Amino acid sequence: MADGAIDTVLACFVDMQGRLIGKRFHASYFVESAYDETHGCDYLLANDIDMEPVPGYRAASWKKGYGDFVIKPDLATIRRIPWLEKTALVLSDILDHHHHEDLPHSPRGILKRQLARLEERGYLACFASELEFYLFDETYESARGKHWKNMATASPYIQDYVIQMTSKEDAVMRAIRNGLFEAGIPVENSKGEWGPGQEEINVRYAEALEMADRHVVLKNGCKEIATQMGKAITFMAKYDYTLAGSSSHIHNSLWSADGKTSLFYDPEAEYGMSALMRSWVAGQLKYAGDITLLLAPYINSYKRFQAGTFAPTKIVWSRDNRTAGFRLCGEKSKAIRIECRIGGADLNPYLAFAGLIAAGLAGIDEKLELEQPFEGDAYGGAQLTEIPKTLREATDMFAKSKMLKSALGEEVIEHYVHTARWEQFEYDRRVTDWELHRGFERY
Repeated sequence: MADGAIDTVLACFVDMQGRLIGKRFHASYFVESAYDETHGCDYLLANDIDMEPVPGYRAASWKKGYGDFVIKPDLATIRRIPWLEKTALVLSDILDHHHHEDLPHSPRGILKRQLARLEERGYLACFASELEFYLFDETYESARGKHWKNMATASPYIQDYVIQMTSKEDAVMRAIRNGLFEAGIPVENSKGEWGPGQEEINVRYAEALEMADRHVVLKNGCKEIATQMGKAITFMAKYDYTLAGSSSHIHNSLWSADGKTSLFYDPEAEYGMSALMRSWVAGQLKYAGDITLLLAPYINSYKRFQAGTFAPTKIVWSRDNRTAGFRLCGEKSKAIRIECRIGGADLNPYLAFAGLIAAGLAGIDEKLELEQPFEGDAYGGAQLTEIPKTLREATDMFAKSKMLKSALGEEVIEHYVHTARWEQFEYDRRVTDWELHRGFERY
């Protein structure tokens, strides 16, 4: 091939954990055949983060023989990956092997079905997810060798917005910003966050499916670029009890089908919030507990919800108040939107966006009235509704949600409840370092 030409195509889909899974194709074969479809084992949407085939799924099992599903490239998503030599990446949908329809439990398919519900009403959803992560002066190998203890962060101090400190890290962050931008992801900025070596990267808002696609490519790209530069990154929601957690705040709004008119903005209304927006936000508040599993999918996710850490603990909305679970942004402007602050950096964006859309639509359909905004320190609001404190609590609320069963389908609910309960089971039977430290001598 000519110098600079693409010789490798990554045909990827997103698994339940939000990771890119797929195959590396020689470009000539992709153009000849694989652009239409390829295949993968259906256990890839029925396993855990260790790639362990999990028993008990209805969709895939040893009893069913772990057959194939179709990996269908969405050619609208193809992009060059500048940090990988002569490589392009395309995201794919996961289809049933027999009738070629989206698998019900496929994360991208779940979001697409919620977007179809919006489209039927003439609504267009625009989203932006802000990702936070910790950057380490370690490789993944050295971090593993230290058993993930006493790792050197890129900065020894909290560096929130501090230019002088983040300049020390900018070799990596500049490579990330520029690499992602050249891959077609419109990075707006990066900044230091409220933890030593903690970073945030912001991408321009987009239609919801496009934003979810950007999110997963960004997350994968950050890790790959850091690895190439001898560094390590973690997107754990709470990698250290003593430090700030890492979030994925999600901004969302509804627009006209042509994307030109904000359906959330009413210049005559209080705070500039249209009646449609008020019902949408009221739905997200009412069903925030139901959808928390989609915003916080792991045991570790719930360690982040601590008072006084900029992570929310209460299901309440407020005007430009970072102690609340939902924050009004862009008040009295066409940029008006609601920011959900519950999600951690470990979420799967397709599932999180789908949950927020389902809750917002329920608020519209039920004609919910929005309560008055909370004022003050939400951490101290004793009478305010709590965000579920554990994965077990969030799973139970998700499993019992009539709204989600109607919006997502019982098959999806069953699949992701099983996923969450397996995660809980795996944790419950492990002996942790905390238990050893606390009890080895003293019990």
